[in-house]
Amino acid sequence: MITPENDLVLSLAAPAVAGGPWFAGRAAGLFRTEDGGRTWQNAYTSLLSGQQALATTSVALSPDFEYDRTVFAGVTGGVLRSTNGGKTWRSALFPPPEPTVVALAVSSAYPHDDTLFGGTAEDGVFISSDGGASWTSWNFGLMDMNVLCLAISPDFERDETLFAGTTTGLFVSANGGRAWREVTLPVDLCAVLSLAISPNYARDRAVFAGTEEHGLFCSGSRPGLEWRRVGAGLSDPINAILLEPGFPVTPEVLALHGSQLFFSPDRGETFQPWQRPGLPDDFEVTAACTPLGFSPGVKVLVGGVGGKVLVV
Repeated sequence: MITPENDLVLSLAAPAVAGGPWFAGRAAGLFRTEDGGRTWQNAYTSLLSGQQALATTSVALSPDFEYDRTVFAGVTGGVLRSTNGGKTWRSALFPPPEPTVVALAVSSAYPHDDTLFGGTAEDGVFISSDGGASWTSWNFGLMDMNVLCLAISPDFERDETLFAGTTTGLFVSANGGRAWREVTLPVDLCAVLSLAISPNYARDRAVFAGTEEHGLFCSGSRPGLEWRRVGAGLSDPINAILLEPGFPVTPEVLALHGSQLFFSPDRGETFQPWQRPGLPDDFEVTAACTPLGFSPGVKVLVGGVGGKVLVV
């Protein structure tokens, strides 16, 4: 039974343009707003009847959402796809036993290659090359099938680079997920809870990895060979990492440390609690979404306990 205490916001998604719709994946389902967060409606009304709840652990939008209106939602057993902004849905089930899809990553070239990835809680990584209609398991070299997060290169069409954080470490694929190798971090056997890739990854090769017990790490010019701990002012766990769209020219980073957001003005070197009008100090944050960045005056979505979403 879903109660206010266990109805957490698990994932948020919004297009990188002004306006909506915006989406909140919750234990109680997927919710959608078209009025800037003032009211939210269940996006699954065309899919479910009665009071059924379909926990939605991950949400992702097409990079061309403004034109193709495509939304993906990760649930237990597969991925739901909508091509009309979340009004109606089609489902694509994964091979049994039914895995829980905890992370989604969409190719930056999705309008051309129809490619996206799903990370599952126990069955590794799946790929779809037909816009989410069908899925195939691609796990060669992935030694830990318990995936916690995914991050895809902004230049995926050319470099085919994808990262997966698992319960025991970090893995990278440089051939579109067909094969994986383990990334050597400065600590052994650490759960990687969150990932973020620089928008300028083709040049700076910057990747951030947030761990459960060892804080935050950042890669150097050769991912997997030059990683160092950053994030003075943070400890663990690091549940989410968000970069300004202009990173690293605008070197700002937002990190979800436990249930509180922390801000870094210096490429993740140091952090302090993020002060934002409209965000109470005692609000327990479980997810955040910054499609247009988090500069003053830019709308940021912050989700928390009870399925509540603030627009700050």
